[in-house]
Amino acid sequence: MALDELKAAVPDFAKDLKLNLGSVIGNAENTGLLTQQQLWGTVLACAIASRSPKVLKELEPEAQANLKPEAYQAAKSAAAIMAMNNVFYRTRHLLSDPEYGTMRAGLRMNVIGNPGVEKVDFELWSLAVSAINGCGQCLDSHEQVLRKAGVDRETIQEAVKIAAVIQAVGVTLDAEAVLAE
Repeated sequence: MALDELKAAVPDFAKDLKLNLGSVIGNAENTGLLTQQQLWGTVLACAIASRSPKVLKELEPEAQANLKPEAYQAAKSAAAIMAMNNVFYRTRHLLSDPEYGTMRAGLRMNVIGNPGVEKVDFELWSLAVSAINGCGQCLDSHEQVLRKAGVDRETIQEAVKIAAVIQAVGVTLDAEAVLAE
């Protein structure tokens, strides 16, 4: 199982990450907060967003095995579109000139309207990727859509926990790889 290999690769000084990786992914299926599709779509989108080759290499095969082809593609689409949107909307938010917030984006985002899976799942994956990429405006937007759709805070937090742990594992493993060179 790739999850076990990834946990084994986490160094002893980051034992908390190893334990958290097991709990947010390994035990998430038992909590009932996320469906199988929500869990593995979140894992895949976050593994891509982490930019860690090791994390993506270890988690992608298991995500693909646990997702239908359309969900697999949609999770990848969430990571892709949020890579663009998080930069764009975070920048608009951070610029002190409020005029940028009134300007038309002019960027294609069709996948958000028609992701090929349940809208809630795509929004959850987009929120998790936005957490990794640090876009507060996107986080607020996706959280509001999820809450309006009846998704509870615990489910949203579960996706954010997955994002946090995957990102931390990626940063740690990539740093260790550089230090080992």
